[in-house]
Amino acid sequence: MTNKGQILRLLNYKNLLKHLQTLGFKKVFSDNISDTLEISSSLVRKDFGNFGITGNRKGGYEIDSILGKIDDILGKDEIQKVVVIGVGRIGEALMKYQGFMKEGIQIVAGFDIDPSRINTEGNPPVLHNDKIADFIKENDIKICIMTVPQMVAKHTVDLLSATGIGGILNFTPIKFQSTAELTINNINIVHELENLIYVVNKQKDKE
Repeated sequence: MTNKGQILRLLNYKNLLKHLQTLGFKKVFSDNISDTLEISSSLVRKDFGNFGITGNRKGGYEIDSILGKIDDILGKDEIQKVVVIGVGRIGEALMKYQGFMKEGIQIVAGFDIDPSRINTEGNPPVLHNDKIADFIKENDIKICIMTVPQMVAKHTVDLLSATGIGGILNFTPIKFQSTAELTINNINIVHELENLIYVVNKQKDKE
């Protein structure tokens, strides 16, 4: 069974391989990957074997082939439609980000309760929150990004859960637990910054 650690490593493999591809490389060896990502080459080979990525010790792995396989594993063979709940500064920035489409991700709508943010003619449109359930069901949305205020986060998760959506990327300070039906990835920007500040300060102390 695929676990979160394997998926995170796959994403790291993908980023590295795309970089090597831009440098003109056609093939790569597990040792090249392991040295760069600071993991064991046996783990790289194990991951590749588990996902049916083939190569050999002498010839290495075809970068194009690996990237194609990783995209298949991650469901990149079709566009993944995503909605944003809460179109404040973070939500608006995510909706304007142009890099998603290169990765097969399309933000198809945003939702908010503030009338000043509603723009049904936008590309993508921003709709009122009372349209969330119908839009998700009519457009078969599986993933959403939640950037709502903390005070309405629990209500929003309950609303989204009732629609049958499969996953939420949660940017609110509240940490929610995943269920068998709904996967929630919590991203607390403040905590991440605090952790980074701590690490940087510890490094300075050693100098």
